[in-house]
Amino acid sequence: MRRSLLSLRSALVLTLAVLTGIGAGVLSRMAGTPGAQCALYAAGAFGLAVPFFDRLVATPGDDDPHSPS
Repeated sequence: MRRSLLSLRSALVLTLAVLTGIGAGVLSRMAGTPGAQCALYAAGAFGLAVPFFDRLVATPGDDDPHSPS
């Protein structure tokens, strides 16, 4: 049986983080920022978006309000 390399949750978190980084880079480029600085902004936004979306996207089984936290 073949298993996937990434879980669906991990793929969603990374996809959202990549889109956030691209958005930050594009917006800073449209503002007239030099390209290298835009890449740094995009990398920073990606780095901050990963833990944000990791907490935002629920893991399976987290919807039970009676489970201990």
